[in-house]
Amino acid sequence: MTSIMIAALGLLMVGTAFLSGLFGMAGGLILIGVLLALMPLPAAMVLHAITQMASNGWRALLWRAHIRWRPVFVYLIGCALALALWSITRYVPDKPVALLMLGVTPFMARMMPAGIKPNPDSIWQGTFYGSVCMGLMLMTGVSGPLMDTFFLGGQFGRREIVATKATCQVASHFAKLVYFGGIIDQAAALDPVLAGIAIAASMLGTSLARRLLEAMSDHQYRVWATRLITTIACYYIAHGSWLLVRTPVLAAFDKGGLQ
Repeated sequence: MTSIMIAALGLLMVGTAFLSGLFGMAGGLILIGVLLALMPLPAAMVLHAITQMASNGWRALLWRAHIRWRPVFVYLIGCALALALWSITRYVPDKPVALLMLGVTPFMARMMPAGIKPNPDSIWQGTFYGSVCMGLMLMTGVSGPLMDTFFLGGQFGRREIVATKATCQVASHFAKLVYFGGIIDQAAALDPVLAGIAIAASMLGTSLARRLLEAMSDHQYRVWATRLITTIACYYIAHGSWLLVRTPVLAAFDKGGLQ
């Protein structure tokens, strides 16, 4: 990468960390989309994991008094089960598939019957969502939309959602780092300078968001968080669909041109 591109990525990381620091979500979803456009998938996953571990770790530290620990432990059991399964298959998806999965998952969670609506206080749901979200993390780089919908479905306040979700995400992104940095056959390395910039930018953006989160009400938080998830999910569905359609069309065009 050129120095200009690295600087631009640093600014983007500050902005996405600010967004995640404010809502506990959405920032990582935007960042992975940009990284997937710039890098091979394994390299994008490794850099994204470093960035999100710094962002979520700092956020969890800032709001540590509001962490709900039982949902964290139950969620991580599900994550461990999924990582064990994926370590056997070592599957790495195509970009269109990853983008489509990013977009579809929040709508799937919202369509669930009332009896099994997301509830982060439920033990079986915590394990189930932990497994599914970890699978999505390894397919798409984030579990954001589904995980966000899961935590919004409970009775947590905005600080508890941000703190608890951040704690879960530190472990999830660490598992992603291990998977794409060492387990898969196409394991990626990471430039230490870029990693340092990512960590510093993530911590800065997260710190800047704290005062604004304090000023919001729980109602405002939930309304804007839901709108953000829906908007970003729709974009990824459109982008993934376009890539899925464009690839065979271009292949057919190239074949016709060669003939």
